[in-house]
Amino acid sequence: MKLSGNTILITGGSSGIGLAFAERFIKAGNKVIVTGRREHVLQQAKEKFPSLITRVSDLDIESERAALYDWVTANYPEVNVLVNNAGIQQRFNVLKTDAKNNWEALSKEITTNIEAPFHLSMMFAPYFSAKERATILNVTSGLAFTPFAIAPIYSATKAALHSFTMSLRLQLSETSVEVIELAPPAVNTNLGGSGLHVHGEPLDAFADGIFKGLEEGQQEIGYGTSVSRLRMSRDEIDGYAANMYQATKNLIE
Repeated sequence: MKLSGNTILITGGSSGIGLAFAERFIKAGNKVIVTGRREHVLQQAKEKFPSLITRVSDLDIESERAALYDWVTANYPEVNVLVNNAGIQQRFNVLKTDAKNNWEALSKEITTNIEAPFHLSMMFAPYFSAKERATILNVTSGLAFTPFAIAPIYSATKAALHSFTMSLRLQLSETSVEVIELAPPAVNTNLGGSGLHVHGEPLDAFADGIFKGLEEGQQEIGYGTSVSRLRMSRDEIDGYAANMYQATKNLIE
């Protein structure tokens, strides 16, 4: 991926990993557009990085995804990079969760983590294919490879996005569109709620590591503990997931 001279759209870019990516893309000489649900958080991001272009958008709503695509391509027709970063994580015990009456809240993970990046990728892919150079970056997770049993929907959605990204890469392999997967480990952000990832990788070190992978031209980029998980055998995956569950199951009991 060419790291400068792009116009980049980052979903979920007002905080956490998305904003850390935005900062580095701006410093590398790119025009960066970020979208998120919360206007005040977007405003805070713009105050920190004045050149940032912001747009309030609820990607859980199909019409808003289509409107975002129309707005970006009309106002910034040079856009050539999409970063599907927006995501949510919920931890729960399936035996203690009232799925009958709480499915709307639970299913937001599926809509945000699967429907939104699938839809946006499929809208932007034909548009990008007409450009000399373009990139779709999908942010999955190390949990796409080794499921975190106390976050079962999150892990499943990231596995789905990983599979979709592989298919997308193959379908676009004869076009100008590069498809890259970024698979973070636990990173010290507010994903899932404040304080849940304080023992994760430091955000700046993680973002720097991902950008090193981009500079090297990698198509699947992990960092820290997620690197080895990208190529684990099935037996290793089973053992890793079981050990992680035993170490964390008290969090949902």
